Amino acid sequence: MFGKNIVDIAVEDGRFNTLVAAVKAAGLVDTLKGKGPFTVLAPTDDAFKKLPEGTVEGLLKDIPALKDILLYHVIPAKAMSCDVMKMTSADTAQGKKVNIGVLEGSVILNGESKVIVADVEAKNGVIHAIDTVILPPKD
Repeated sequence: MFGKNIVDIAVEDGRFNTLVAAVKAAGLVDTLKGKGPFTVLAPTDDAFKKLPEGTVEGLLKDIPALKDILLYHVIPAKAMSCDVMKMTSADTAQGKKVNIGVLEGSVILNGESKVIVADVEAKNGVIHAIDTVILPPKD
């Protein structure tokens, strides 16, 4: 795994097909294959299924909004779960903070999304699979 980048791991994993399609549509593949380091809070396919019907299709037609949401799932640093559990928030590549809490030993993002698989290491960072898509706060 350590020789592969975040995108390659996400493609091979099989739980992130919707995320990979969104990253491709938003033109972020080269960014996430780049040097990094990145921490990707990666919604699983099941996380995307929780969104209201038509949301993903709508975002695929609104690339700026899609890119905004995807970059909100990227922290421009490598943060392993032991680091994340000590944080109360993190700056995202989108520019806004994501809130971080710990509940019964699990990392919770913005009070709504749980990290379900942590510390999938890549050569340019780490992936933490999450069970709910998180949306950047409105100004």
